[in-house]
Amino acid sequence: MSPDLAASLTATAIKMAVTLALLINVVPVMLWVERRGSALMQDRPGPNRLGPLGLFQGLADAMKFMFKEDVTPAAVDRVMFLSAPVLALLPALTTFSVIPFGPDLVFHGRSIPLLVADTDAGVLLFLALASLGVYGLVMAGYGSNNKFSLLGSIRASSQLISYELALTLSVVAAILPVGSFRLPDVIAYQQAHVWSVLPQILGFAVFVVASFAETNRLPFDLPEAESELIAGYHTEYSAMKFSMFPIAEYTNMATVSAMLVTLFFGGWDIPFITWDQNGSGLATLATGVFMFLKVMFFLFFFMWIRWTLPRFRYDQLMALGWKFMIPLALCYIMVITLAIWILESVIGVSNPHVLALALFGLNLVLCYIVFFILDRGYILSGSYHRSTANLV
Repeated sequence: MSPDLAASLTATAIKMAVTLALLINVVPVMLWVERRGSALMQDRPGPNRLGPLGLFQGLADAMKFMFKEDVTPAAVDRVMFLSAPVLALLPALTTFSVIPFGPDLVFHGRSIPLLVADTDAGVLLFLALASLGVYGLVMAGYGSNNKFSLLGSIRASSQLISYELALTLSVVAAILPVGSFRLPDVIAYQQAHVWSVLPQILGFAVFVVASFAETNRLPFDLPEAESELIAGYHTEYSAMKFSMFPIAEYTNMATVSAMLVTLFFGGWDIPFITWDQNGSGLATLATGVFMFLKVMFFLFFFMWIRWTLPRFRYDQLMALGWKFMIPLALCYIMVITLAIWILESVIGVSNPHVLALALFGLNLVLCYIVFFILDRGYILSGSYHRSTANLV
């Protein structure tokens, strides 16, 4: 084996280990943050018995799952039943591989990209891997040989498929000005121009709403709602097989938050400075910490919304996705494409800051039209318009 290949394999193995360790540990940490955060919002103690401030509650839950009896019903399809938790968790762990968490590290004259899979189709790979999670839910419901589990899996998978379309279209709008599917190129574009959240406000809003539905978080947690089938697809699961489904959900939250930060908030970029790109160890540490703080902010945002907004009904959920989010995302792509072509090719705008300012103004106008003129209860009131005749 050549020294270059050995060094490349070693660097890849280290990056995979670091990424896996971060994703595995984010679950107990976010469980504790969600419990303590919700308790703070609701003026109650929250977990406070195990360890200082209840920090060991997550460890106790993990021990409980590991030592519970693992029951497999006799009539299940064993291949599907046993494969479903793995297929639900595997995409959640692998999608983070395309997220850059720092600039290229220069080590002994060698440039090491700080992402596991440095591919020219990083955005497409992320969307492809993320879409595989729905198969785990379908297999869990179908393989359980339980009609309620099957109904729960159908409802959950239909939600994921519906909002996955809007999520993908919002990503397309975000990378249109960049002209590349490489996430490092997306970050470099934002460093040279401005963070994409400003010239892409409406696309950011679509991505956030679709992200809540994709991760089954309130107000879109219909598969897990107490008034519904209570996530029926994992009714027959127990012990560690059951725990793999909530682990996949929290891991998906972290991955979607990292993707949101990368597409709209400059990724690991620290604004107003340039030394964070020099590839030194200090720059790598600083950008990694800044990326971590950005991701943690949006993870907290996910939890904050959970205790703030009421839950949708299932018909409202599907109507919002198919009748509003997908048409909105399609129209937004066409408007942004036309605006970029007019500004760059017709008017001849070459200054990146002028281009960003023009797109920012356009997005403000679009947001006003969508949320205050065209909206009929889809977003602002969490419902959709129905005539009085339909209510009688």
